Amino acid sequence: MYPAELVKPMREDLASAGFEELYTAEAVEEAIQNDGTTLVVVNSVCGCAAANARPAAKLSLQNSKRPDRLVTVFAGVDTEAVDAARSLMIPFPPSSPSMALFKDGELVHMIERHHIEGRPAEMIAENLTEAFNENC
Repeated sequence: MYPAELVKPMREDLASAGFEELYTAEAVEEAIQNDGTTLVVVNSVCGCAAANARPAAKLSLQNSKRPDRLVTVFAGVDTEAVDAARSLMIPFPPSSPSMALFKDGELVHMIERHHIEGRPAEMIAENLTEAFNENC
């Protein structure tokens, strides 16, 4: 587990953009199983989360179509919540950072770490907005 003071600014980065932080398996299941669309960001302390994933998630929200709900779990910190989110992202292997779009409780779009590393935030945001336009 990472110290709270280390991850605090990384958590706040998404929270300040309107992402709800989830800490328990029950909260994850409730968020995803709702009708409508939910974007789940598995946040991380790694550099690609800071340079690519979080900026892309925030940039994607400038799109006219957006998910009904924005949530985040933090890998290496919120173990129960992360495990619950990842169990709903099967068949994709665990990776962080990652992003998943759910519609009416079903996984409809996934961005894994290997789609994030080395790609500019704008490209990742474009990928997300295409998914939003199709599903939201």
